[in-house]
Amino acid sequence: MEKMATQREKEADDYLKKHKILELMENLTSMLFFHRPENPRKFLVEQLEQLKMSQQSGVRGPSLFNNSNLDTAFGILDPTNQKYITFAQYKQALTTLGIKDINECPEGVNEDRISHETFKTEAVQGLQRCSATYKQP
Repeated sequence: MEKMATQREKEADDYLKKHKILELMENLTSMLFFHRPENPRKFLVEQLEQLKMSQQSGVRGPSLFNNSNLDTAFGILDPTNQKYITFAQYKQALTTLGIKDINECPEGVNEDRISHETFKTEAVQGLQRCSATYKQP
């Protein structure tokens, strides 16, 4: 009996990983807390419909962060308005945004000066990759 439960658990775990269910639920929950819609069920249905459209058309899926949010994040990291941040700041910021597969060699890495534009480009691409992970193969 114990072996059967273990096999069943493995199958469930494989299913969750294959379909990236945990990532999807984490993303949807984050969007719920961020937007706090009046009608959460309707909001979730809309988000899932956007993901489906994104999957079919290749257009970017729903995300918590837009250009304005990314500008604000960069501004917090660059309070003296030098127009660049360090590689360590860049990496930490992208990790905080939930991006897992960070470009380890962005433009400016050798000088340890990541520009605002490079940060935004890498963040947007990373968020798009995150959104794409919810798409069915």
